[in-house]
Amino acid sequence: MTLSRRNMLGSGASLLAFPMIAKSRIALAAGGPAFSKRAIDVVKESLVIDMLAPLKISLTADAYTRRLTDAEKAEFRGSGITGFHSAWGLGGPDAFTDALENLAAWQGFVGRNSDVFTLVGEVEDLDRAKARGLCAVIMGIQNAEHFRTVEDVARFHRLGLRCSQLTYNSQNMIGSGSTDRVDGGVSDFGVSIIAEMEKVGMLVDISHCGDQTKLDGIQLAKGPIAITHSNCRALVDHPRTTTDEAIKALAAKGGVMGITGVRMFIKKTDPTTIVDLVDHIDHVRKLTSIEHVGIGSDADLNGYDDMKPEEYAILKSSYKASYGFREKIDTDGFDHPKKTFTLAEELIRRGYSNADIKAVLGGNFRRLLAQTWTPRPEAKSS
Repeated sequence: MTLSRRNMLGSGASLLAFPMIAKSRIALAAGGPAFSKRAIDVVKESLVIDMLAPLKISLTADAYTRRLTDAEKAEFRGSGITGFHSAWGLGGPDAFTDALENLAAWQGFVGRNSDVFTLVGEVEDLDRAKARGLCAVIMGIQNAEHFRTVEDVARFHRLGLRCSQLTYNSQNMIGSGSTDRVDGGVSDFGVSIIAEMEKVGMLVDISHCGDQTKLDGIQLAKGPIAITHSNCRALVDHPRTTTDEAIKALAAKGGVMGITGVRMFIKKTDPTTIVDLVDHIDHVRKLTSIEHVGIGSDADLNGYDDMKPEEYAILKSSYKASYGFREKIDTDGFDHPKKTFTLAEELIRRGYSNADIKAVLGGNFRRLLAQTWTPRPEAKSS
């Protein structure tokens, strides 16, 4: 196969970025980028989990109805990624029915492409998918407005939902979003929702929450939770990034933070490359430890910048001005189906051991999912 978008090494991450490994490189496919043998081996040996990876970013109403082309199948199989947390930002007055439709639509897509995908219900499904060479899909929703009552948590869990954010960018009945003017923290209703999520074994995600709502979510949870996709406020001041206080609190509870590839969350100015992205991984590692950082790319295999121009414009216009979109959304070098291999190269260049690379690529999130997907009947509202 050949990559469906620009050659990775021509998009801002040249061979000069990897001086220690540039001498001996292997192309995984004719016409595609080349990588060091060590990077290829460590990715292949890892259980790679991308904790925010919609299967296809498209505003086309029937995007989930079709079968993958042979080229698309090759991209998924060759990506090195086993676990795809496919979650969409849903909300508003129809959140309940929209969430039901979303689960049905994308689980149907997985079924229609069962030679590539398998659904995840328990953590061992990720291990089985890795052994079989399949892509394992974790169903999530980037909000919790679909939880009209506490009883809805168990209802959605039975329907396959394994991860839910407490809020998206705006206020709901649970708490405040990252772009709200005022952040009142987690509500009484939110306390009961967090407790019920832990009780049934559903991962609590606070990625898009406001700063106080994040801290409340961490404090109120009895066990570890996740920031599946965010970046570090200490490196870039953006409403969607996370403070050191919250990162340390998350780690103290055993949680994991996934680093995104969204350009304006990584660096204020261009160029913005894979090197800048790994600065955020380094920051979490140094602030806490290697056990608390992973990847949540916040994109499909090809990223946002290859969307149809009219859909790209609609997507950007649907967010508040505080999001600060620049011309591009994707980060150079992390914007193609082989981005996991590019990431491994940069981690190698910085002296990460194979064990630490495997932890970042998915080992840390695999541990967290094993802990949080185990029902906790003892969880009670505070």
